[in-house]
Amino acid sequence: MDGSAAAAAEDAFRLVYAEVFAEPPYRESAADVSAACRRFRTLARKPVFRAVLARAGDGEPVGMAYGHLLGPATRWWAQLTEPVPDDLSREDGHRTFGLLELAVRGAWRGQGVGRRLHDALLDGVGAERVLLNVHPESTAATAAYRAWGYRKVGEARPWEGADLHDVMLLGLRP
Repeated sequence: MDGSAAAAAEDAFRLVYAEVFAEPPYRESAADVSAACRRFRTLARKPVFRAVLARAGDGEPVGMAYGHLLGPATRWWAQLTEPVPDDLSREDGHRTFGLLELAVRGAWRGQGVGRRLHDALLDGVGAERVLLNVHPESTAATAAYRAWGYRKVGEARPWEGADLHDVMLLGLRP
């Protein structure tokens, strides 16, 4: 989905987000979910935004993922607790896709939905790599990302007051 299609399906994205991120270690409140939805609307207006939504046969939302290409002025690398080499943090608007959210509702976990969402989101993205933040206590997500080839490149607090997150990187092209 591009941004306008994702915005039209915001209720489905919200349902998945609210359910998944209410769980530990996130424990997001209704106010947190509302703030995430405001960010989602803002992000969906970016021309480099893309999203995927998985639905069950009856149309019920089961999972979602979204992100965007990182521009030269991205703050993502500046949030790391330890600086990384310039050749790692250099962005040009095409080099790195920032995977902002990937979530699968509980009843559909363990069935490959997350991997299919991940692959569909990145299909044709054209970036050479993917960057994401993951809460280290989210052991299932961390294990999945490692199994898919991601490696930890640092730690960051992605927003003020956030827990420390692992920053992971996946190369898409040699």
